[in-house]
Amino acid sequence: MAIALDGMGGDFAPQIPVKGAVLAAQEFNEKIYLIGPENILKKELEKYSYPTSLIEIVDAPDIVTMDEKPSVALRKKKKSSIHIGAKLVKDNLADAFVSAGNTGAVMAICTFILKILPGISRPAITAILPNLKHKTVLLDVGANVDCKSRYLVEFALMGEAYARYALNLNPPKVGILNVGEEKTKGNELTKDTYKLLEELKKHGFPFFGNAEGRDVYSGKFDVIVCDGFVGNVALKMSESLAKIVLKILKEEIQKSFLGKLGSIFLRSAFKNFKKRTDYAQWGGAPLLGLNYPVIIAHGSSNEIAIKNAILRAKEFKSASVNDHILENVEKYIPILKELL
Repeated sequence: MAIALDGMGGDFAPQIPVKGAVLAAQEFNEKIYLIGPENILKKELEKYSYPTSLIEIVDAPDIVTMDEKPSVALRKKKKSSIHIGAKLVKDNLADAFVSAGNTGAVMAICTFILKILPGISRPAITAILPNLKHKTVLLDVGANVDCKSRYLVEFALMGEAYARYALNLNPPKVGILNVGEEKTKGNELTKDTYKLLEELKKHGFPFFGNAEGRDVYSGKFDVIVCDGFVGNVALKMSESLAKIVLKILKEEIQKSFLGKLGSIFLRSAFKNFKKRTDYAQWGGAPLLGLNYPVIIAHGSSNEIAIKNAILRAKEFKSASVNDHILENVEKYIPILKELL
């Protein structure tokens, strides 16, 4: 398997993507195409000892900045690491593309080059969050701020396939993020989506109703769908909450001698808490709905996050997620069309 990695993506490029590529090559023993200006990446790689046969630099002289307009990146930066990475995948030279770069640019360029799966209207950015039992698949978390009920149903079909085959949740429990459990709660979008998914449930789809905000981390649901506006707000709040909780605990512990003493015995617990809630341990968000696997990593990713994003890309490809999404499309989209 070969993974194309954006060597210029993220707030700390090229240092962090290069270091992440080295870690991944050492641990996974897979081919990595490291994409970016050859002279910059070559100089950075010289700092490390790694299996040279597993990392190949692919020159991409254009640089897409983190604040670049996606339309400009798409039209004027044809030799960027994002463009060339997506083309490597399309040409079957790489099996998946990973980037911590400008999310809008990655979305626009990958959608343009890799195209959307047949039967799917919009791709969705998918967050994988920890819960009390396993993982929660939350989508969309930013690709589509305005949605139709059909889009949310398609997100459910894609999320269900990802949870079942990439995360081995069988069968995954699918829900709609809403303000109450009752089917009459919510706005027109969520109520219409509920009706559609309720009909698909009659044909075997594992829909389990509305999920309230507290259910995101409870483990009651495995897949939760929402529009990208709500999903992005929920994701950013979640990221900040984990950091704040850990910081408050540390501050309180330092206020007394007994607290400091007790922290010695709780050190491993704090370490495990941080690990369970740290996005770096997951690595990146799958962009579901395209013809090929794409993983979007956080802009502030460290080398561990990049390494794990590469692992997510491997799992995406190995689990044949897109094939299973198409199975859901073939089974449920004709029913959906009759309902709309």
